[in-house]
Amino acid sequence: MKSVLTAVALSCAALSAAAQTKWDLAAAYPAANFQTENLVQFANDVDRVTAGKLKITVHANASLFKAPEIKRAVQSGQAQIGEVLLVNFENEWAGFGIDGIPFLATGYKDAFKLYQAQKPALEKKLSDQGMVLLYTVAWPPQGLFVKKEIASVADMRKVKWRAYSPSTAKVADLIGAQPVTVQVAELPQAMATGVVEAYMSSGSTGFDTKTYEHFKYFYDLEGWLPKNAVFVNRKAFDALDKPTQDALLKAGAEAEKRGWKISEEKNDFYKKALTEKGMKILPPSPKMTADFKQVGTIMLDDWVKRAGPDGKAMIEAFRK
Repeated sequence: MKSVLTAVALSCAALSAAAQTKWDLAAAYPAANFQTENLVQFANDVDRVTAGKLKITVHANASLFKAPEIKRAVQSGQAQIGEVLLVNFENEWAGFGIDGIPFLATGYKDAFKLYQAQKPALEKKLSDQGMVLLYTVAWPPQGLFVKKEIASVADMRKVKWRAYSPSTAKVADLIGAQPVTVQVAELPQAMATGVVEAYMSSGSTGFDTKTYEHFKYFYDLEGWLPKNAVFVNRKAFDALDKPTQDALLKAGAEAEKRGWKISEEKNDFYKKALTEKGMKILPPSPKMTADFKQVGTIMLDDWVKRAGPDGKAMIEAFRK
């Protein structure tokens, strides 16, 4: 009898193991970053609502794939799920970069409206590439981190400028700075060695990378709110049963709602934290604001030309 019970127990364990699906989620940001924390909560929610049928392991800080490699890894099935900064892939499809245009959408309300205008074409593009969009979360508004006080973009000429996307490289070109491509995981060393002398990003990046140890000024430009997107390999998604698919989509919708809310709450927190670390948070001068808005106008015109009908439709939907 004992041997029979043992055999039954082993058989049940084998069936349970076979029924469980394990996914790897490739992420580029530190474990303590709010985006990554939201990913972990999402993975925990999926585990809970699927009763352990789908387990997602979050690999933070580009530990599984470097940031530029994550999208391709998910597309090819090397990772089942991943998170990327959409504007990083603007050269592949202009639609990925709409939220990197300076002063197009500067607050959370407008940024979410821009996302809704972008979403139908974004979902279709990812679907065409063999992926399913789960959710997006905006970063806090982008400001300017610099070593010294400045009054206008003229003060940025020939400065070594960290470019994390095609749009930030374009900004550098337009203001006469020297763009240097540096991903967030490499930013602390780049600042310490003088490879980067200025960059535009959110207070979140400034805090996570301890920018206050190298730069002392943050100009609160509120230039744009780029988004991270989380998506799944289509074949991996299709391999799930319908209840698990539904649970995954529901957890994604909840993560999106939660993430946008946390991002907005964290915006003030990060600026306060940077101030406590000795960084000066300053408003941009009228001249600096006017200069960057001019950059934004130039970039929007260029983007619309490159984006074609999809881009025109997005802008029209956003401006309704």
